[in-house]
Amino acid sequence: MAVDTSARSTTWTYVDGEWLSGNPPLIGPTSHAMWLGSTVFDGARWFDGIAPDLDLHCQRINRSALALGLKPVVTAEDIEALAWEGVKKFDGQTAIYIKPMYWAEHGMPGSVVAADPDSTRFALSLFEAPMGEGPAGKGGQSLTISPFRRPTIECMPTDAKAGCLYPNNGRILMEARARGFSNALVRDMLGNIAETGSSNVFMVKDGVVFTPASNKTFLAGITRFRVMTLLRDAGFDVVETSLTLSDFEGADEIFTSGNYSKVVPVTKLEDRDLQPGPIAAKAKDLYMDWAHSSASDL
Repeated sequence: MAVDTSARSTTWTYVDGEWLSGNPPLIGPTSHAMWLGSTVFDGARWFDGIAPDLDLHCQRINRSALALGLKPVVTAEDIEALAWEGVKKFDGQTAIYIKPMYWAEHGMPGSVVAADPDSTRFALSLFEAPMGEGPAGKGGQSLTISPFRRPTIECMPTDAKAGCLYPNNGRILMEARARGFSNALVRDMLGNIAETGSSNVFMVKDGVVFTPASNKTFLAGITRFRVMTLLRDAGFDVVETSLTLSDFEGADEIFTSGNYSKVVPVTKLEDRDLQPGPIAAKAKDLYMDWAHSSASDL
């Protein structure tokens, strides 16, 4: 039986100078990205007429391309302008995910395994995706401890938002959900907590906010940085440091940050129930207030 390859929601993609609707075929069986994984992407959000930190996401996709040995062929400013052009193709009611992408079409001469940067291609895909969609967005999420770990930069290109990193995140999520949890805390190779399977993570103890220090085993996200900055500006102590599982087990509250759902409280860690905490709620309010107040600058 043929697999349905149609887009799951209204989708527009810019590639090779034109906008195409749906899920257009972009790579073939000999494309380097198809069989050797030379893909990077980024993700921004449009909702309520605004696209918070869109410029930073457009800048990061080009840094990711360079980290994976690809050649950025579109400036960050042009990607941002194309994103706003694409937004106008939607009805303006449903939130949109904005996804710029680069990939290699061919391998480097003399070595099929390495990507040929001169064969880099670009696409920008936008699709409808309601805010808070999925289990993590329905009031909170439950976490277990993953048996899988985050790689180091010596093993994988952890300084890029690269597609090759996500099968590991996928198995983290599948294993957690098979045991009845929506997500999982993930450790680095030293045993310290790095992130969850799909987001950055924070914990609160005695009114102080803690988050794992960026050690190049996970992508320290744009939304993470924005939340940290807003909390500090609001007078909270926010500490980046090495955190162990026992730190999270003794936390007063836990919450996550990510571009897809922004700020989400954790309501369960293994067999311990947690209430959505006041600092998580404050972090979300601060983020949304900032996003809407900065709309005139976008």
